[in-house]
Amino acid sequence: MELYNPLTIKLLKNKYGFQFAKSFGQNFLIDPDVIDGIAEGAALDQDDFVLEIGPGIGVLTSEICRRAGKAASIEIDPHMVEVLHDTLAEFSNVHVIQQDVLKADLSRIIAEERGSCSRVKVLGNLPYYITTPIIMKLLTEHVPAECIVIMMQKEVADRIRANPGSRTYGALSVTVQYYCEVSEVMEVPRQCFMPQPKVDSAVLRLDVRSKPAVDVKDEAVFFRCVKAGFSQRRKTLLNSLMTMGESKDRVRSALEAAEIDPRRRAETLSLEEFGRLSDMFVE
Repeated sequence: MELYNPLTIKLLKNKYGFQFAKSFGQNFLIDPDVIDGIAEGAALDQDDFVLEIGPGIGVLTSEICRRAGKAASIEIDPHMVEVLHDTLAEFSNVHVIQQDVLKADLSRIIAEERGSCSRVKVLGNLPYYITTPIIMKLLTEHVPAECIVIMMQKEVADRIRANPGSRTYGALSVTVQYYCEVSEVMEVPRQCFMPQPKVDSAVLRLDVRSKPAVDVKDEAVFFRCVKAGFSQRRKTLLNSLMTMGESKDRVRSALEAAEIDPRRRAETLSLEEFGRLSDMFVE
């Protein structure tokens, strides 16, 4: 069964009576080259356990099952779970779990489902409206995955990959790059989906670092500093960092100690500079 074929999707839609749920961000892939590209980008083999987020009707899932040792797919929509039991019937190495990924204990699921697989990878075609919360959950909860290969709105992918000094560089860029090495697998035009979304997409590979990109004295202070810096992008660091609850004199002293010009803005700071600056606020 060619699940990426629009005719197959229509037949399943008629058989099970489901609707494309905007509330769940359901846009199904209809381009086999993109499906292959995601699987190739993750370099899947039989030693891999894959945690898939948002399988839909199983378009990507079926390719994962062919290449990986085991898989668990988390799907929030109970109607899609029923469809998946049909479309994935030929595979014995996948477990479909009906759950909200943002509420799930992903580390526990991995521990229970991975079996003898030596590596863990996360794959998914993420719903646009919760892409950032899902990524943040995976990274801040330290889900034990070696890499994360996910499709998202191109605008979000651009923000994640952005470098200091660019218009799209922000707190999301710093956070993801702090935890991961980021590379683009491919761009995916909107025509590759059914129904067709209003925006283009991109697939990123996030290789989780064995240790963060910079050493900091206190990770919580580091992220508080990053959040404060970008909270008022047009203001200088001297003013924006005061949202941390620090006095102007304290902020000025920290900037001077970190050898950072107080007139600079957060979007110009590298991860190393954010790390050096945040250390100055640690008692």
